[in-house]
Amino acid sequence: MTMDLAILGTRGIPAKHGGFETFAEYFSLYLKQKGWNVTVYCQEDGNGPKYEDDWHGIHRIHIPVTIEGAKGTIVFDWLSILHALNRKIPILTLGYNTAIFCFLYRLKGLKNIINMDGIEWHRAKWTAFERAWLYMNEKLGSWLGNHLIADHPEIKKHLAQFVPSDKITVIPYSADLLRSADINQLDQFGLKPGKYAILIARPEPENSILEIVRAYSSQKRGMRLVVLGNYNPNSDEYQKTVLDVASDETMFVGAIYRQAQVQALRFFARFYIHGHTVGGTNPSLVEALGAGSPVLAHDNKFNRWVAGEDSFYFSTETECEKKISELIKNDEIISSMKAASLKQYIKKFTADKVHSAYEQLLKEHGF
Repeated sequence: MTMDLAILGTRGIPAKHGGFETFAEYFSLYLKQKGWNVTVYCQEDGNGPKYEDDWHGIHRIHIPVTIEGAKGTIVFDWLSILHALNRKIPILTLGYNTAIFCFLYRLKGLKNIINMDGIEWHRAKWTAFERAWLYMNEKLGSWLGNHLIADHPEIKKHLAQFVPSDKITVIPYSADLLRSADINQLDQFGLKPGKYAILIARPEPENSILEIVRAYSSQKRGMRLVVLGNYNPNSDEYQKTVLDVASDETMFVGAIYRQAQVQALRFFARFYIHGHTVGGTNPSLVEALGAGSPVLAHDNKFNRWVAGEDSFYFSTETECEKKISELIKNDEIISSMKAASLKQYIKKFTADKVHSAYEQLLKEHGF
């Protein structure tokens, strides 16, 4: 029997933008090896007709969009859904940002499982209208999806306000186990193994970037804080403030998408700092665990379930500063936390566990 699946809701593969794209890439390749026929919709910038190609056995449908930003994503999702309706194969939707359009699947009788992501409308960056749009789509996605995936138990509790809990399955993100990395990748940054901490996050207030950078910069550390992400003083006031408070020991290296570079930076860091306060299972945090990185995370129910009780946590900027100082000075704690991170990763987040859980769910729902 032919097993078909279309994956919508991402910018496309190979991954260049974020966690959903990375998951779509690895999961589609996993399904291909299991005998599935997989289609992934890909957003392209600019004018031109739709076109299709093959990438490592995955069928890709490319849809150019001239509008940038969130509006362009809405247009892309709409065009992708219209195209998918005619192909009449089951759908896996990653994210609920345009779930309102999923009523078309219901009208056509197409099965659609939605990964509901985090509580997106909580993010401080959105305007009142954008928050209302996201909140509306979260509710509509809960109702319109044939089944829902929550990446964290707390997300399932949240969604169970709208639908019965047995309509929701918890499956977290996965990441590769990183046993080694190319040490030469550090040369271009002037870094040495174990002589820097790392922070990987979008420059948004709910990711505690300002608090972390200010805590790190409050005194001389004798080692670098390496910050990945696009920071532009002319972009917005928040990014400008982060750059202004940073000491000369803080390195802003931009957004890096070359896997070898990111892996090396993560693997050889003394510890990883994670300031996210909104959402469920964050892919970057899981990747840190898979690299055996000691974790210092914002203290909330989302991060504690992911990183485990052997990680370090902070609630305030003062606590963050104290934990940073301890991690810089104490080699014994660093060694213990490395082992704890790997143990937590193997317990919950290996790719085989996550991908097989997704495949089993698809089969249970007649995909």
